[in-house]
Amino acid sequence: MPLPIEDYALIGDTQTAALVGLDGSIDWLCLPRFDSGACFAALLGEPANGRWLIAPTDAQSQQVHHYRDGTLVLETEFTTGTGVARVVDCMPIRHGPIVVIRRVEGVHGSVPMRMELLPRLDYGHIPPLVRSHEGAVTMEAGPDTLTLHADVDLQINDAHVTAEFSISAGESAGFQLSWTDLGQQPQRLPDLAGTVQETTRWWQDWTAGCVYQGRYRDAIVRSLITLKALTYAPSGGIVAAPTTSLPEDLGGVRNWDYRFCWIRDATFTLLALLQAGYVSEAVAWREWLLRAVAGRPQDMQIMYGVTGERRLTELQLPWLCGYHDSRPVRIGNAAAGQFQLDVYGELMDALHQARCSGIEPDEDAWDVQLALMDFLESNWRQPDEGIWEVRGPRRHFTHSKVMAWVAVDRAIKATESFGLPGPAERWHGLRQAIFDDVCANGYNPDKGAFTQSYGSSELDASLLLMAPVGFLPAKDERILRTVQAIVAELTSEGLVHRYTTTGPETIDGLPAGPEGAFIACALWLADNYVLQGQHEHGRRLLEKVLRLRNDVGLLAEQYDTAARRMVGNFPQALSHLALVDAAFDLTRAKGPSRQRAEGGGQPPNGSPNG
Repeated sequence: MPLPIEDYALIGDTQTAALVGLDGSIDWLCLPRFDSGACFAALLGEPANGRWLIAPTDAQSQQVHHYRDGTLVLETEFTTGTGVARVVDCMPIRHGPIVVIRRVEGVHGSVPMRMELLPRLDYGHIPPLVRSHEGAVTMEAGPDTLTLHADVDLQINDAHVTAEFSISAGESAGFQLSWTDLGQQPQRLPDLAGTVQETTRWWQDWTAGCVYQGRYRDAIVRSLITLKALTYAPSGGIVAAPTTSLPEDLGGVRNWDYRFCWIRDATFTLLALLQAGYVSEAVAWREWLLRAVAGRPQDMQIMYGVTGERRLTELQLPWLCGYHDSRPVRIGNAAAGQFQLDVYGELMDALHQARCSGIEPDEDAWDVQLALMDFLESNWRQPDEGIWEVRGPRRHFTHSKVMAWVAVDRAIKATESFGLPGPAERWHGLRQAIFDDVCANGYNPDKGAFTQSYGSSELDASLLLMAPVGFLPAKDERILRTVQAIVAELTSEGLVHRYTTTGPETIDGLPAGPEGAFIACALWLADNYVLQGQHEHGRRLLEKVLRLRNDVGLLAEQYDTAARRMVGNFPQALSHLALVDAAFDLTRAKGPSRQRAEGGGQPPNGSPNG
């Protein structure tokens, strides 16, 4: 059986990432080329699909892992009957080939160890050609080459590389795995211990830039490190998760590829970075947004690749059985071709918040926004697939219409607060028309709440965003009753589900079946409590989510309250973004939710910018 998702830790170099299991295995290593897939895919099924294990030969060993303070350098300690050994894992920040360092250190006594490397490329499909080469082992398949250097003797058995050795107190043994493309040559690092220390210092220098000093600093810093690790440094894009097809329901079909950048996360990301003091990362994210959405507004996608790629063709991989037999395993994401109205509001809000925070203007940003507004003005009445990317019929989703209102509202504020040119008078009428439409059709008086879509009686956790984006005050009776209804109908053990998926019909076009509580939605509920003045309710909910994190502080997309385990792709950027925002909301007079609810603020120097 595969490890529980929460038994994994993340390592990365701000260009790619890997997951390290508590048992000493690396079961998932993302490569930057989408067509290459992962080197290892055991997290999706059986170890035969690839893994890299370093662990004691004693099957009864006990292990615990933790990060070095303020870093993404992982240490796993194994305690056996004969001693204690530590495995240090990291990926150095780089400008060349991908490198994974695994360094075994003797802590106490003497521990017999084993190393097993079973590489697979093309998502577990291709066993590479494995051979010795100049004191190393190379593994080649098509354009990809993996090279393993080690301080111990390596044995090759077909496509399987192994080593057995003992490590005593004060001793160490290093392993370096490099991935290179055609024409690149791997270089053996001369000092692995020094490289690990260098990587440790790099992360600690970065985390020292976090300006937050409140009671949740450790949690915020760990979430920010995770977000930095999910950033593709050359472009500034931030992926939703480094994994694909980890199921929302064990054994089910809700298995999606999240290795892409969602426009929907734009404002959450920007405000989290700015509130923490990471202005350069916020600027890079703003620049990624502008590059990605370039072109005609009607061609704007909801998600893109890390460098702004648009073609994210969805495929199914029948040779993989899936994590806990959850099929199909998918790569690519067909939702990239959906029409989702809410992303226009997210993009307009993100660029507005950037102005309010004093980020240097981009002379083309307002031209992009004007083009988006022209499109939105003619298309806001169209049904869409909504925030949850349903694969059933399009609907008039209430949240989508609210975010169309946000787009117009931020455009008006750009003209009024920043002096940017635009038809403000016409936009005032448009904003009122959308507002009236939502209040007339999105509110169900019989239920006494806003509902998922026009004419529906179903609830949806996305409605928790209505107050934080400023559509209505948090204390408006309609908002209060909507929040109460969501708590009554969509929560289990205090955590919030997105919508109902277990009835005779589901909105997402998939078979009925349970899914976990959506972690970000619980934190959106906490934001509502703060805006209502119920800070203690918000604090209790945030701290409940903090207790769901695994031993190294990471969160998946969802939490299965029945099985008491994480589900969905891991680690999930939106979960960590929502955590950071909720912590700021609870400890600052004007946290991200209040800032959004008030539509941002005045420019720091009172001057217009673009």
